[in-house]
Amino acid sequence: MTQPLFSAVALTLFPDMFPGPLGLSLAGKALEKGIWSLKTLNIRDFSTDKHATVDDSPYGGGTGMVMKPDIIDAAIEGAKKILPQGRVVYMTPRGVPLTQPLVEKLKNIDLIIVCGRFEGIDQRVIEHHDMLEISLGDYVLSGGEIPALALLDACVRLLPGVIGKADATVQESFTITSEYAGLLEYPHYTRPPVWMGRQVPDTLLSGNHEQIKTWRLEQSKSTTAARRPELIRDKKE
Repeated sequence: MTQPLFSAVALTLFPDMFPGPLGLSLAGKALEKGIWSLKTLNIRDFSTDKHATVDDSPYGGGTGMVMKPDIIDAAIEGAKKILPQGRVVYMTPRGVPLTQPLVEKLKNIDLIIVCGRFEGIDQRVIEHHDMLEISLGDYVLSGGEIPALALLDACVRLLPGVIGKADATVQESFTITSEYAGLLEYPHYTRPPVWMGRQVPDTLLSGNHEQIKTWRLEQSKSTTAARRPELIRDKKE
């Protein structure tokens, strides 16, 4: 059997959340074909007491609980038996933003993804495993599972054989190739040419590919300037 192009192990208290939506559509078909692989380990299975305890109260006081370093460490070591070269990633709001350039790098390596719960995990195990902390955005979710699914989806869709046309991702938002690099994607239209009194832009109906290309690039630039001006500034710096 051919080796998967990308493999991941998710460490979670809720293994039934995986593969979730990634078991459907193109990602699901690619999973069945072995283009990529995903395994889950239940963090609670690595607890050592009869209550399967995985968390404890934080030093220094405060609300909430913290996931214990020894339990997370044992789970990671278990994952490394499956993916010996796996890069340990921790999904957390305090991490670096998940960007397309980062996805382009991560799709080329195996990942061990730690999905935290409660107030998070003990800092010492983060440092011990030199975890790459990644944030899905400037907001807080109930756990790391949804961010992990987002990370996996972003990586898997870039793998050869997942999306039919090889150039289908070139002109997407945040792509790092072509003249669209760092820009939001231009708007899309399809039939009918007039809907609810709204007409498809004439340029797209012209058949002139150079004009269409110019129009799309201008639309990408104007949309980016209006919605994400910091991306324009980053391109100039």
